[in-house]
Amino acid sequence: MKTRSQLNILGIKDQSGHGQSASLLQSARLTIGVTILLFALVSGEAAVEQPDFCRRTAQAVLASCQAAAQSDYWLALGKCDNLADPDAREECRKQASADLNDERQTCQEQNDARLAACERLGGTPYDPVIDPSNFVTRIDNPYFPLRPGTTFIYEGHTAQGFEHDEFAVTHHTKVILGVTCVEVHDTVTVDGTLTEDTLDWFAQDRDGNVWYFGENTHELEDGLITTIEGTFMGGVNGDKPGIIMKAHPAIGDFYRQEFSLANAEDFAETVSLTASVTVPAGTFHNCLKSKETTPLETDLLEYKFYAPGVGNVLTVDTRTGDREELVRIRHE
Repeated sequence: MKTRSQLNILGIKDQSGHGQSASLLQSARLTIGVTILLFALVSGEAAVEQPDFCRRTAQAVLASCQAAAQSDYWLALGKCDNLADPDAREECRKQASADLNDERQTCQEQNDARLAACERLGGTPYDPVIDPSNFVTRIDNPYFPLRPGTTFIYEGHTAQGFEHDEFAVTHHTKVILGVTCVEVHDTVTVDGTLTEDTLDWFAQDRDGNVWYFGENTHELEDGLITTIEGTFMGGVNGDKPGIIMKAHPAIGDFYRQEFSLANAEDFAETVSLTASVTVPAGTFHNCLKSKETTPLETDLLEYKFYAPGVGNVLTVDTRTGDREELVRIRHE
């Protein structure tokens, strides 16, 4: 509210003076109030703009990650306090502190990767409309055909040993969010020992986009399940499907392949539609080359090559140089 001296500057005096009447004073106060309100609305216009939900999501996941790191730290200290040897106890506490710093750094790196993705995705909420009537029972996208009874066999040498991957399109289906999805059984062995056993669920919409609705994955060691990280299903715990292959891909396309915060967050970018590759199964031209990343492993970058009418024929891990090549396709 204006002071008496400020009102005098405007040429108005209150009832203690010899100026305008009380009604004029009230009118002046109203005018000043409206002016202040309009100024606030104009100057605060940016504040009422649509929130950037992508960046807000990244910030929320960062806070969650940091809280988890702090929780791990306190648990570690609790374990350290139950070591009788003072030197061992002190060394344990130092390690806990170092681990906390490492985890915090990882949280920040993951956040930076999410923010970089937000720059390309925009700030709208990720909330795809899934209408079961908009989906078909077949998957015949030329870059990602999934005909039941077909098994894609991939092989390659890794630091862990010789890897053999069978990506089998089954006759089984699973209904997710009302959509009937094709079930794929994906198994990986290293030197003959089963290390991964996964069920994936895909469906194609009427436009030809192939959606990834979820997976149930198990990593194994010595026959025992060591982790199910990456398991997700659209419609459960806020998880949502993403697009694994667009109907009409174009260079520069950047999109989510899955959405399960802090669990499964793969992104894909189309970088070429004219790549040529040679693998044991043959030489393929006019391949789609996809750059695939995830904020969960910021140093991971894979290039995948999809041949028209065939599907994925080659995956290259740029971090290790490992190549997973299509060896053959088996049909029932």
